[in-house]
Amino acid sequence: MNAPFVTPDVLVHGAAVVTVDDGAAIHDPGWLYVRGNRVAEIGAGEPPAARLRQAAEVIDAEGCAVMPGMTNAHTHLFQSLFRGLADDKALLDWLRECIWPAAVHLDADIVHAAALAGLVENLRGGATAVIDHQYIQTDEDINDAVCRAADELGVRFLLAHGWVDRNYLPELEQSAEAAVAWADSARRRWDGRHEDRLRVELAPLIPWGCSDEAMRTTVAAARSWGRGTHIHCAETAVEVDMSLDERGVRHVEWLDSLGVLGPDLQLAHSVWLDDDELDLIAASGSVVVHCPVSNMYLASGVARVPDMRARGITVALASDGPGSNNRQDMFEVLKATVLLQKVHHLDALVMQPGEVLEMACRGGAAAFGMPDAYGTLAEGQRGDLLVVDLTAPFVAPVHRVDSALVYNASPRDLKHVIVDGRILVRDRELAVADERRIMAQADAAARRLFSRAGIDSRTTRS
Repeated sequence: MNAPFVTPDVLVHGAAVVTVDDGAAIHDPGWLYVRGNRVAEIGAGEPPAARLRQAAEVIDAEGCAVMPGMTNAHTHLFQSLFRGLADDKALLDWLRECIWPAAVHLDADIVHAAALAGLVENLRGGATAVIDHQYIQTDEDINDAVCRAADELGVRFLLAHGWVDRNYLPELEQSAEAAVAWADSARRRWDGRHEDRLRVELAPLIPWGCSDEAMRTTVAAARSWGRGTHIHCAETAVEVDMSLDERGVRHVEWLDSLGVLGPDLQLAHSVWLDDDELDLIAASGSVVVHCPVSNMYLASGVARVPDMRARGITVALASDGPGSNNRQDMFEVLKATVLLQKVHHLDALVMQPGEVLEMACRGGAAAFGMPDAYGTLAEGQRGDLLVVDLTAPFVAPVHRVDSALVYNASPRDLKHVIVDGRILVRDRELAVADERRIMAQADAAARRLFSRAGIDSRTTRS
């Protein structure tokens, strides 16, 4: 494994510093000083002359905004090889026709190539932290391969070991005992490394694929490790009807009956929830992970995000996997989150830019299980931040910085990405690995995979 990263002091100055703190303060201009892996100082105006002399890295960010790194709180990195194959299908058809036939042929080497490509995309798309709902258990080395990719690139990363024990493709099913054992193996190797930059938890895939007893077993195991649980929840109306037909309860009611709701539970999608379910989530402190682009792509529905926030529910944001988006672009997610709610409610004021930035940054940190460690720019916080160019023709002129970040900016405007005080993207170029080589390896891996599966990817579109 890699030795700990050496992180020289970094000073960023001359920018509009968007803190995403309780008061939504923006220092324009402002500066911040990162010592080691944490923000040591932050302020408005010009930085102290002593900090200019002391910093090993000085970034003149005039004309830019500095904001906390965003968390992509729900994705499936293996799908980096599947993008574009599943257009124009509903969720269950998408699974059966596009994901399962090739997923059963994945191995650790192919998944490592997919994870590297997917994590580069996340970094270039504004995500300094990623939660990977990794539910492909066809090779016992896959979890290690994904964590190794995250370690190589330096991204903040949570491996959520996915499992199903019934009603699924048999080759992808796994017993609760095996899920705990496989996740525990990854946990012992990776969890807590680099001061908790790498974490491992358990992730039942879907309510209709998980038995009650297996749910209790895996959630208890995760809690014994001090880690959380990640699950798809009420993504489509069909799945809720399936639960009502079999169990007589809706998804959140079922989770509540098992005693698994709580601040350590992340509920991905959560589109088809009624008022009682929202109240249960609010009372428990569980976190909702909203995936607006995927929900539109699969025609799954519109999550009740304003109602959630009105109840005090913590909402994080995510792209979902590249197989149902087809991008891992958190700037796109920011804009889609706001616009989807505006058009759905026919209310231009239903959500504001500052709210969606808070969900992407602070909500994401809560989903990651580190709500007090990152997600804002403040002294003592982890040094996870983005430097975004506001001078490009697609962005300027800027009248409100938070508005420009949500409605105008895109990955093309992302100049620098810093995670734990280390510059991973510098001047729009990946600084820690050869990006072209990573993408070439991913392309070759995709060709091997689909050849192995007997799938001509050029003819999969209906």
